[in-house]
Amino acid sequence: MWALKRLNLGWTEVTNLRMTQLNEMEEFRLHVYESATMYKERMKFVHDKKILKWEFKSGDLVLIFNSRLKLFPGKLKSKWSGPFKIVNVSPYGAIELESEDGLRTFKVNGQQVKHYLGTTGDNHLVEQFALKDSPPPPLSSPKGTNIIVSRR
Repeated sequence: MWALKRLNLGWTEVTNLRMTQLNEMEEFRLHVYESATMYKERMKFVHDKKILKWEFKSGDLVLIFNSRLKLFPGKLKSKWSGPFKIVNVSPYGAIELESEDGLRTFKVNGQQVKHYLGTTGDNHLVEQFALKDSPPPPLSSPKGTNIIVSRR
């Protein structure tokens, strides 16, 4: 009451002002809620767009995520093992892989697999030659100067 008298405001003005503030806060809350849901939908779309594109077929070379290496992280240590050859792809995401030597097959979850983009074997070896170290050049000095080498 004393605040109303000090600010020279009437009851009707104060109640109207407070109601508009409450309505503005409610509108702001709804706007933030809509913005958050739109952001989540966009992020889900971007995430699904990257994941759903991966299609595997028999004969593809893939890498497997090694979850054991996740426990002991190293900066330069790769968490992917392989390459492995796909033998069979089931409709619900399980993938049957063949080991590098071709002796063993095993099944893994399709989410732990990614395409191998490298080359295998010596398919791209064009030319190979050995480099030999040349002997160091002899110590020479400009004319008229002497080089003194001391040994300790």
